[in-house]
Amino acid sequence: MKKIVILGGGYGGVVTGKHLAKKFKKNSDVQIQLIDRNPYHTLLTELHEVAANRTPEDAIRIELKKMFEGRNVDVVLDSIDSIDFKANQLCSAEVTYDYDYLVIGTGCKPTFFGIPGAEENALTLWSYEDAVRLKEQVRTMFGLASKETDADKRRKMLSFVVVGAGFTGIELIGELSEYRDELCREYNFDRADVRLVVADMAPKILPILPDKLIEKSARYLEKRGVEIITSAKITGVNQGSVVLGEQELEADTIVWTAGVEGSDLVGTLDVQQQGRKRIVTNDKLQSVDHDNVYIVGDNIFFIPEGETRPVPQMVENAEQAGPVIAHNIHAEITGKPKKSYKPGFHGTMVSIGSRYGVANVGMPNKMFQVSGFLAMFFKHMINLYYLFTVAGFNKVWTYMMHEFFHVNNRRSFVGGHFSKRSPNFWLLPLRLFVGYKWLSEGLDKLPKVWNHPNSIFLIPASSKAADATSAASEAAGAVSTTVDAQSAASAVGSAKEAVEAMPVPHFITSMVNGFMDIFFYHADGSFTPLASVFQFCMVLAELAIGVLLIVGLFTAISSIATVGLGVMIWSSSMASTEMLWYLAAGIALIGGSGSVFGLDYYVLPWLKKHWKGIPLVRKWYLYTEESPELGALHKPALPASGSKSASAGQSK
Repeated sequence: MKKIVILGGGYGGVVTGKHLAKKFKKNSDVQIQLIDRNPYHTLLTELHEVAANRTPEDAIRIELKKMFEGRNVDVVLDSIDSIDFKANQLCSAEVTYDYDYLVIGTGCKPTFFGIPGAEENALTLWSYEDAVRLKEQVRTMFGLASKETDADKRRKMLSFVVVGAGFTGIELIGELSEYRDELCREYNFDRADVRLVVADMAPKILPILPDKLIEKSARYLEKRGVEIITSAKITGVNQGSVVLGEQELEADTIVWTAGVEGSDLVGTLDVQQQGRKRIVTNDKLQSVDHDNVYIVGDNIFFIPEGETRPVPQMVENAEQAGPVIAHNIHAEITGKPKKSYKPGFHGTMVSIGSRYGVANVGMPNKMFQVSGFLAMFFKHMINLYYLFTVAGFNKVWTYMMHEFFHVNNRRSFVGGHFSKRSPNFWLLPLRLFVGYKWLSEGLDKLPKVWNHPNSIFLIPASSKAADATSAASEAAGAVSTTVDAQSAASAVGSAKEAVEAMPVPHFITSMVNGFMDIFFYHADGSFTPLASVFQFCMVLAELAIGVLLIVGLFTAISSIATVGLGVMIWSSSMASTEMLWYLAAGIALIGGSGSVFGLDYYVLPWLKKHWKGIPLVRKWYLYTEESPELGALHKPALPASGSKSASAGQSK
């Protein structure tokens, strides 16, 4: 039995665990264990969204046990105090864990560079608890200021200073500028009453970005009313102020985002370190001191061949390092060759609030600079890709709800266009009417297909037999129970006079005709037995859709089927313009129309409850979570055990 221990449930630890579980899923002789002091994985790149009340607290958390559901990874909740590399053991206050292979991904924590008072008097933004605490701090200051009669005290309460103009600081101050506008409306303050400042010792903000994007970012922040102070020597942080060179900024809320260093545990380890407590590795990402110890994420200090600087402390570094480590451990156990870590980074993205961002993205040898909508689009797509790889459909769905559909105050890069909602009872008449139309169509056609199953009128005649239009009319006339020309030209078939079918692009017609030639027509152009079966199923589908819509059962599926059936009829060149309203109505009814005076109100909650209990469903994350009420975004959810320091397993 080989035991692999992953220390830390941050980006690097999670990605490594996923790949190890995949490689050893059929090997019962390998045990994989992931240890973290928190039961959840935190999306550290999205902390600013919770801190400024854009998304609810659970938007940045994923339960580790849920992520590894049904996989060969044992999630252990514990805090490791020391590592004995000679004995191959990790020690917590009460338990000792043995390992054959160890992956260290304990991430970083804020560093204060020895500046007096910074650690004691400033808030940080490096953990879930930090984000929740900061959100409540900002709201509390507005609440207190609304009751304060002393102008100087009120001004200090409404002053917010972010120290550090890197990615974290700029993303935070951008979000705070939007949160400020919300709170000003709520507490009846003028926007000018609130002071937002971002300060840094560097000569410019976001120093690793190209100058063009830096200038765009600065202009956007200034437009949002944010003061930018650069080249400022920060000499101290007091309780209620920060000293920048010769000036002292008074503020009751000071947030420190000026830098990070390795976690406390890494700082105590007897391994070679460089930078700010980063562990030196070889090209296989092994510690240069211990062959069976691998390093992932922010803890890596490795300078790739041809480079002069170590790999950056970025999420992409963790995402690329994890698979390499999993491969190399698997290779060592199975006796196969290892591979070297050759990172290829694809750029950086910064969101400055919910609606604007800048990005320098592309291939390692060719970068493109984008801003605004396109930059935010790239950021969201990359987030969705990562979430799909670690938590599948479940977290992707939740992310889309938080970012696009359940947003307050238009705080999304698509504005509030997708988040406008009205009560479902307005859709009740439409649902009943569409259901009635489908049911009546099906009942009208049922005797025809039952009594004359070989008379085909819902499939156009083969072009080999006659022209499609005339053949449709002839097929309609062949039915013993009179079927008018419109029935042959439209699957709806309810009109009493012939109506010209809607045009269909030639390439679609060609594909549909090719499909029908294979399944529905003999060589002489006559219909196959499968055509009769298909026609009968079409009528049954109309009846089923109609009944389900009327009783409000599985209305989302029925509505999607309405759209699908309409598209299918149109593509076969048999749909009149009447089909357009079927399509439009089907789309309108997809979103929960059966929850009002329908069986969905009772059936769907029961199904969701039992569906989530199926092991295969949980393993592949094929379920959704209940969305919180929008009003709940203001409610605190700070765990009782929260601490100011970053968790051991969280790596940004």
